[in-house]
Amino acid sequence: MYEDEQIAEEELTADELTDLAFGMFTIFAEQHLEAEGMRLFEIVESGEDILEKITALCEAFSLECPLLAEPLSMFGTPADILSFYRFGEAVLPTKTTHSYWIQQSKPGVAADACGSEQAGKWLIFLPSSDIDEAWIKVRNATVAGELGIGAKVSTFRDNEDSRDDKKVIYVFTADWADEADVMRVRERLKELGFVDRIGYKRNLDTYAGEYREKGKRVTYYSV
Repeated sequence: MYEDEQIAEEELTADELTDLAFGMFTIFAEQHLEAEGMRLFEIVESGEDILEKITALCEAFSLECPLLAEPLSMFGTPADILSFYRFGEAVLPTKTTHSYWIQQSKPGVAADACGSEQAGKWLIFLPSSDIDEAWIKVRNATVAGELGIGAKVSTFRDNEDSRDDKKVIYVFTADWADEADVMRVRERLKELGFVDRIGYKRNLDTYAGEYREKGKRVTYYSV
């Protein structure tokens, strides 16, 4: 899972490595919490005290990923890390500035399933002012098994590659060729309030470097 630690240490700046460590720890923590039937965002939103659990996870992460232990410590103690989560880091897009994305997998689905070439995603572009509310809808529906295999949302971390101030939510399905399932997810999104026309892009097109240009269509479905 952490094969690129040495590369990261050599090629990233100190700040980038620190943010990478925090992001990897967040993934690590979420996986362990979900294995115990808990979810980080639910715990944070409920106000439950999980300092003891975060402390244990920090210790386990440091043993499993020693090269990232020191960069993670730049965020402070486990109590400090928990305070970041309680503020909304890794929970709400507008409060997240140390990672480019927040991700949520459907329960029982492997975290890397959304990266399969066979998968694809509905793209929902929204103003920054609307993104938190929209993400909560999509995230909760994903956890409830009402949408696809996972979802992710862009955050407020500075990104020089961004073309404008809009944010985007990806809603993934397992198989772009399974039109019935793709459209089932689209209908559920409409029920959640996303009624404007949106596009669906295949992962294989993304990996091929196909991006929107004037007069060029890169979405496979548009509904």
